[in-house]
Amino acid sequence: MEKQTEEKEGKRIYTAEDCEGTGDSLSLKGKVIVLRLDMLPGRPGDQLYFCTGGNGAGPDAKGRVVSGVSLDNGEAAHFRRSQVLGALKPALLPEQAKLHLSQIRPIGAVPLPGHEPLYSGYSFLEDGRYAAGVWLCSEKEAMDYVEMQKPYQHKIMLCDRGDFCVMEVVAGEIVFPDEETLKKRQGQADGGSMEIT
Repeated sequence: MEKQTEEKEGKRIYTAEDCEGTGDSLSLKGKVIVLRLDMLPGRPGDQLYFCTGGNGAGPDAKGRVVSGVSLDNGEAAHFRRSQVLGALKPALLPEQAKLHLSQIRPIGAVPLPGHEPLYSGYSFLEDGRYAAGVWLCSEKEAMDYVEMQKPYQHKIMLCDRGDFCVMEVVAGEIVFPDEETLKKRQGQADGGSMEIT
């Protein structure tokens, strides 16, 4: 049984009570995950990672490997599924970790070398602080960025290459463009894709 949440060296220690889900039946991909503290002796600040995949990230996965990006230092790492406690409740993600998360490109994004960025994505804390924008090379990447950030960020903004805002999401709701404009763009698009420029 995990101990109650406590502070160690100024860093919060996360337990099963801080997770919205635990166990092998939980899909981890695209979520902030909590590593078991006993796997990180003396490093409580390293518990939070954004799960980018791995053959152990799916529900009832056949494999054991889970890949992630540290929300403490931005480094990529791999773990065994048994080292993951669960998926963090989005409301518990600390501000510094939100800023690190905002710098991660969506799962499946194409490498920047050889591809032209069409959009930049920004995520804002409630007090207005934000980190530099993230390059996004397609409409799909732009929408994937919004979806991956939405549970955790107060405000998300997509801008075109001219740095003009093309979409704004606040508290999980699209506030720009308005619903009528959005429906019109979706109706005009071919093949179910939406032009957000």
